[in-house]
Amino acid sequence: MLLNIPHNFPALKLLAKEQFSISDLILTKKEAKPHLKVAVLNLMPLKIDTEADMIRIMSNSPLYIYLDFIYLESHTPKNTPMEHIQEFYKSFSAIKNDKYDGFIVTGAPVELFPFEEVGYWKELEAVFNWARKSVTSTLYICWGAQAALHHFHGVPKYELEKKLFGVYPHTVIDSSFPLFRGFDDVFYVPHSRHTTILKKDILKHPELTIFSETEEAGIYLIADTSRKEFYITGHSEYAPMALHKEYTRDMQKGLNTVDVPYNYYPNNDLNKKPLVLWRSHSSLLFTNWLHYFCYCSTKE
Repeated sequence: MLLNIPHNFPALKLLAKEQFSISDLILTKKEAKPHLKVAVLNLMPLKIDTEADMIRIMSNSPLYIYLDFIYLESHTPKNTPMEHIQEFYKSFSAIKNDKYDGFIVTGAPVELFPFEEVGYWKELEAVFNWARKSVTSTLYICWGAQAALHHFHGVPKYELEKKLFGVYPHTVIDSSFPLFRGFDDVFYVPHSRHTTILKKDILKHPELTIFSETEEAGIYLIADTSRKEFYITGHSEYAPMALHKEYTRDMQKGLNTVDVPYNYYPNNDLNKKPLVLWRSHSSLLFTNWLHYFCYCSTKE
């Protein structure tokens, strides 16, 4: 895969430590070929980490991808300098008249607030409406999935008694669905959330189909296939140490009610390197999405 990202993009420094061939990831204007346009609305607090996650997860695709990171003008990030946002991101108002083949909305650390009380909710609703009209296929992740399900379908979220935190096994309900081509019978997904959605609420909407769920973590993936929208409750894109960083942060904040991430550290020993169980599935998930729903859909 080649990307139209600048050579000084900070996330590339993180990827270089993972022995990514950075030169192979950069697409210049002189190399323009048939390509996909993909945008990411990055609402996560550690934006550079999320940028690296998105580049990493899409790097196995053979497609040429023009990748834009988007920000909301009604929100000022607390953990990322605005200089970084202004240099490497585009505002929603700058792209709202454009069309994209793929669009991703990340999670956000606001899940305990009612949707309408989130400071940037009005602008986010405008983004949702734009995506439905101007994007071939959209992927909503974690809180982004809950927010979009609430906006489009009125699906409520519920606060959990304890944070759902760890790496959980999942099964595929319909293995013939293109998004799951090549999946094993059981695959693993990291989850990190304080709220959830319930199956009974999804079943009230015939336009929505549940494609994967698990007893431990509940529903994982929902699709509105007629509109090529996908709602993912977990973090398939997470880097190996992401849950470790979150757990360390929670402990430093004194949140002692948060358990050690489930099925993550060998023998629950924090001194041992986390066991990565989700890398191959996550790569296949995003590759299938880009190929079957972003690229092939434009050729129909």
